[in-house]
Amino acid sequence: MFGPKHLFAHLTGVSPASVCFVCAVTLILFSGTAKAEAKKANRILVDKSERTLVLFAAGQPLRTYPVSLGLNPKGHKRYEGDKRTPEGIYLIDGKNPNSSFHLSLHISYPNERDIQVASERGEKPGGQIVIHGLPSGLIKVSNKYEFDWTDGCIAVSNEDIEEIWQLVDVGTLIEITP
Repeated sequence: MFGPKHLFAHLTGVSPASVCFVCAVTLILFSGTAKAEAKKANRILVDKSERTLVLFAAGQPLRTYPVSLGLNPKGHKRYEGDKRTPEGIYLIDGKNPNSSFHLSLHISYPNERDIQVASERGEKPGGQIVIHGLPSGLIKVSNKYEFDWTDGCIAVSNEDIEEIWQLVDVGTLIEITP
C-alpha cells in the first residue's frame, strides 16, 4: 500500500514512522491550544454578599476568587464618591497593564440607566470601576480579605488578577449581585 504518508516519506526521504510521529505531535499541540482557548471565561459573577468573583466557561464555574469591595459595599453605586461597588450587568470593556493596582480590567459602568439615575439626583455617576490587584501591604486573611477598602472597585490579590487577566477577554459579561 502506498498512501499519503508513504508518498511524503518517498519524496522527502523521511521514514513513514517519522511522518506519523510529526502528525501526532502536531495534533496534540493543536488540541492543547483548542483546550486552552475553550477554558477562557465567557461570564463573570461577582457576589457582593459572599465577597466572591466566579469565572464561568460554557455555563460551568471555572475559578472562584475572594474579593474586597468599596468601603460602603451595601447597595448599588448611586454617584461619584459614594464608595459603593455597582450592581447589575456590565461588560469588561478594557484591560490596563499599567494600572496603579497591578493590572486592571475595566467594567463598563456607568450604563445609560446609571447616568440617568445620578442625573435625576443632581449627581455624577462616577466611573473608573475596575477589577484590580492589590497595592503593596494589603493583608489577606484565610481566603477572605480583612476588609473592604476600594473606592467602589473589585480588588483581588496580585496572583489572582494575573490569572483572571489571562482567562478574561475584553467583551466578557460581568454580573455584580448584592
